[in-house]
Amino acid sequence: MSEIPSRNLALDLVRVTEAAAMAAARFMGRGDKESGDQAAVDAMRLVLNSIDMEGVVVIGEGEKDEAPMLYNGEVLGAGSPPKLDIAVDPVDGTRLLAHGKTNSLATVALAERGSMLDPGPIVYMYKIAVGPEAKGHINIDASVTENLRSVAAAKGMDLDDLTVVILERPRHEEIIDEIRRVGARIRLITDGDVAGALMTAWPGSGIDMLIGIGGTPEGVLAACALKSMQGEIQGKLYPRNEEEAALAREMGYDLDKVLTINDLVNSDDIFFAVTGITDGELVDGVKYTGEGAHTHSLVMRSMSGTVREIRSSHRWDKLMQYSQIKYDPSPPESDVG
Repeated sequence: MSEIPSRNLALDLVRVTEAAAMAAARFMGRGDKESGDQAAVDAMRLVLNSIDMEGVVVIGEGEKDEAPMLYNGEVLGAGSPPKLDIAVDPVDGTRLLAHGKTNSLATVALAERGSMLDPGPIVYMYKIAVGPEAKGHINIDASVTENLRSVAAAKGMDLDDLTVVILERPRHEEIIDEIRRVGARIRLITDGDVAGALMTAWPGSGIDMLIGIGGTPEGVLAACALKSMQGEIQGKLYPRNEEEAALAREMGYDLDKVLTINDLVNSDDIFFAVTGITDGELVDGVKYTGEGAHTHSLVMRSMSGTVREIRSSHRWDKLMQYSQIKYDPSPPESDVG
């Protein structure tokens, strides 16, 4: 790195994801994706701007005209070095949150300026991810069957022991059929493939591989985490139509290139944090009490390979003395007797 941070910024990032999770979790099960996402965005922006860095959002939630979302190109931080790329997903799994389902997360990553892939107009990517034991044993150009056999051999498992996580989408019907023919188990998820990718590398999750077409931004975020967790991810850009493909080629993107983990984030010093919004296999969701809330997070730094599991207790009476985030909203007047 040209500018190596002098401290572990992942420990600053966990304040970002905790704030986003506590703000968003108020909307669990309310059927309102937009409000939950907006609450997480507002909290995340406030805390990111308190961190000593010159950050630019590379992986955000759209372009500037879509503000107040954290938009691509937005400058964040207190304005002092180091200069960093930022990847954010304030709520990975907005639909999961809105319907009170598992595995909704708040995630953020930092890396050296210019090191994260800017996916441009390509919002989808075909990807495959595994944990440390199967690292070096996947090939996105090979068939699903070949990859399953290779992963099973690397992990010393029978094919029918493997569990593959995949987004439940019509576009994945052929992949799902092939996995079933091989005899592996399948965990279908409706949303949230950042969580799915991380589960491949998290001990005890029971997930051995992620495969399928999901978001390109989520692929970059997953790569940031998997570098710290010693896992692997490969991807290929997946245009939704010929118009998008033509635009990508015009902008210089190679649609046939296999994107390795280093293509997705080319840095050896990456910081990543994730906090659970709703309960899941990876982290527990926010639990509210009369006095505050409890959160469960993972924070990582790729340079050291350190992955910390953090359980925090937060007190409203202390937080609200200085925080601009309204963690403890007053009840509506109609609810006050």
